Amino acid sequence: MTSRSTIALRFILVATAAVAPFVAAPPSAAQTVRPVVVEYQGKKVHGKFELANDQLLPVNVILEAKSFDVTADGDPVFRPLDPSIRVKLSEMSFRIPAQQSRVIFFEATAESIPAWFTLYATFAGMPRRQGVEVQIELPHTVYMLPKQSLGRDDVQVEAAVYDSTEHRVEVVLRNISPRLGRVEGAEAIAPKDKRRHGSFPLLPRATRRVLIPWDAAEAPSRLKIQFHRFSIEDSLRAG
Repeated sequence: MTSRSTIALRFILVATAAVAPFVAAPPSAAQTVRPVVVEYQGKKVHGKFELANDQLLPVNVILEAKSFDVTADGDPVFRPLDPSIRVKLSEMSFRIPAQQSRVIFFEATAESIPAWFTLYATFAGMPRRQGVEVQIELPHTVYMLPKQSLGRDDVQVEAAVYDSTEHRVEVVLRNISPRLGRVEGAEAIAPKDKRRHGSFPLLPRATRRVLIPWDAAEAPSRLKIQFHRFSIEDSLRAG
């Protein structure tokens, strides 16, 4: 049987803006990546990001590039980096002293765009918790985009329903184009109240289902989806 002292307890954190909501950061986590998400134009990009270690002990860091898809419910599915994407990092493994940070530079090329990938930073060497080794994985997600952005005619609202039993609004969006877009926010609106869902990507030729909790007394009647250059408004039907 594996000794408890050798089991790695891994906290995988991906910010809502990257792809979808995930496990929240443990209260004692003192490592951060900034920025979490970046967007570039073109098939070749040069970028950088910063990894910070705010705790009182040094940490070891290993970087790995991964490709991913997103399910209709917003869950990521990670896999090895696609052969069509090449990433060069200034460093692949290093040590960050206590209360210091490290800037990582990278170059990425893609055979075609849009393309996207995540640079995962695995932090190790934190104090054990009840004999369990702790590792923390933080992502820096990169989107490589063409000049032509997603347009209003590229997006279809397949469902916009208010479920009074579940106290939520369900929205289903479909991107019918080969372009990648980002929803900056989705709002369920009543005459005197509204609730908002945060930003998320809308991948090419993909469907995305979004749930907006509704705890106000008055039922919502309208939906507004905000993109960078346009917005979509629709009526909500009762479910």
